[in-house]
Amino acid sequence: MTTILDAITTVKNNVKPLLKPTSKTVEKAGGYILFEDIYSPINMPPFRQSAMDGYALHLHNHLSYNLIGEVKAGDGHELQLKKGDAVRIFTGAPVPDSANAIMMQEKVVVNGSTISIETQIPLEHNIRPLGEQVKTGDVALKKGTKLTPAAIGYLISLGITKVSVFKKPNIGIVTTGNELIEAGQELPHGKIYESNSKMLLSALYNLKYYDVTLYKVEDDYSKTVETLRTAINDNELVMITGGISVGDYDFVGKALKELQVKELFYKVKQKPGKPLFFGKKEYTQIFALPGNPAAALSCFYVYVYIALQQLMNRNILELPRINAKAINSFQKRGDRPQFLKGIYQNDTVEVLDGQNSSMLQTFALSNALIFVPAEVSKIEKDDLVETILLPL
Repeated sequence: MTTILDAITTVKNNVKPLLKPTSKTVEKAGGYILFEDIYSPINMPPFRQSAMDGYALHLHNHLSYNLIGEVKAGDGHELQLKKGDAVRIFTGAPVPDSANAIMMQEKVVVNGSTISIETQIPLEHNIRPLGEQVKTGDVALKKGTKLTPAAIGYLISLGITKVSVFKKPNIGIVTTGNELIEAGQELPHGKIYESNSKMLLSALYNLKYYDVTLYKVEDDYSKTVETLRTAINDNELVMITGGISVGDYDFVGKALKELQVKELFYKVKQKPGKPLFFGKKEYTQIFALPGNPAAALSCFYVYVYIALQQLMNRNILELPRINAKAINSFQKRGDRPQFLKGIYQNDTVEVLDGQNSSMLQTFALSNALIFVPAEVSKIEKDDLVETILLPL
């Protein structure tokens, strides 16, 4: 068995960034990373723009002005103001070229076609200048920028509809087992509903990985080989759930050998998730996860997450780890390091009951994993424990 640290290091050292571009419409590019600099095709704002509701003025030496018209957002006409003229104007409206300041409406007294302002104001007051955010031809967003909702809105405001982004990996999830049936069917004796693939799919969607294909194979050696061959050929990352142990009907390990997948490690000294496999074939990363769902999900967050970050060439590879104060005690069994499900809140963490690797009920309530090293046999109340914050 390898250690947790060695296993994590092996993943980091063997997964290489994809560094491939793909084109996306801006609306569907959220969460992607820009592959190249984006240059603005327009000035933003594209005209001198009012920063508030008020009155646009052509300043003179007096506090009273002649009101000659109105400009609202979207108007395309151009009013000409002489010194001492004013127009009613609204937030976002184009400021006439002949206006040189805006007084907010709260500081204006209107008397028919004349207005009075409280005090003199400086030139260009409350006017957003042409190209204040970005000018035509300037870099709007640099290569390597993550496209957040704000970035999407910004690009669309510039009229940009498509962007070149770093390609995310195609991901295959392979489930194995004769005992598995789809939810929604009647549950015969001896069968269980297959949940691992949908659980991992949800975890991927939560991280904004959407190019995912699900594969299902029964406990049959030749079918396992062919299904894995297809999954490996068609994806940059493959997760297999179940079938990696050494039982009579666990064919995954043998199939991976036949397919000449290079084994980088198999079995990690940890609980849950001891029978974890990581290997690669050419440019495809392969994780064979334990069949027990809580173990599979724990391994996803500790190991597969790193591979996904590495494939996307991100700087931060692991989930955040902090020290939190335990609010209850826990007695560890055995000498393996352990990942416990817990609830983190306000710098404290609660170790939950029901830590069995086959049980998801506890995991469904948790937002953190608590790492218990091999040399620690018991967590006492108020102990500081290493806590991995999950991306929920």
